[in-house]
Parts: sequence; C-alpha cells; structure tokens
Amino acid sequence: MKRNRGTEDATINLTPMIDVVFLLVIFFMVSSKMDSNDSGVQVNVASADMQSLARTPDQRIVEVRSDGSLLLDGIPMSSDQLTETLKQQRSVYPGLQVSVRGDSDSSLHHVVQVMRQIELAGVQKMGVSERR
Repeated sequence: MKRNRGTEDATINLTPMIDVVFLLVIFFMVSSKMDSNDSGVQVNVASADMQSLARTPDQRIVEVRSDGSLLLDGIPMSSDQLTETLKQQRSVYPGLQVSVRGDSDSSLHHVVQVMRQIELAGVQKMGVSERR
C-alpha cells in the first residue's frame, strides 16, 4: 500500500519565530542607551555648610620650667588651664598623647604635679622626656 499525501501542504509554524523576534526587540529596547532628556526626574540635593575640623596633634608637649611655670606647646598657662585645655582636646581626639619635659633645674615635685593634672584631664598616654 502506498500512502497518498496528495493535497496536504507543508507549512511552517511561525509562532516560535515571532516569539523570538519579540524577545529580541524587547532586549534591544531595554539595553539601549536612554537619551539624557528621557532620563527622568530633576533632583536638587541639599548641601550642608561644614567647617573644616582640624584634628589636634597626636602628641602635645608640656614643658615644666625650673620656677614651676608650664608651657603647652610653647604657650604659657596655669595648671588649671592645662587641665581644661587637655580635657577639651581629649574630647575631640581620644587618643591624645602628652609628653612632659622638665628643665634640668626643675624639681621632681613640679613634674609630678603636672603629671597628676594631665591624669585628671583623662589623658591615658603620657610620657616623660628631657628638655633639649
């Protein structure tokens, strides 16, 4: 027996090909660069006026003179002023270090008093050095 295909036409199913074409069109539309005029919303960003915060030096130097007077980085001050100044600077910079320098003629009593004042200011890192 011989089958007769006769009148049946061979057709191509176009549905999958149309699906692929639509996916390609969507892909290229999404991935294409948008024009800057189409980019959207104008945003005004608020600005803050900030002052420059100067960090205190890592190490401050307290000099003890033979007469008992004090200098903090070359600025004369009393022991109470020294404590208050170091407290303020320590609040801004917690890792503040203080080096105490004494004259060769200054008494140990003056140096120890200054070290107590520095300790009252809350400074944890303190050292002693000689004055050059």
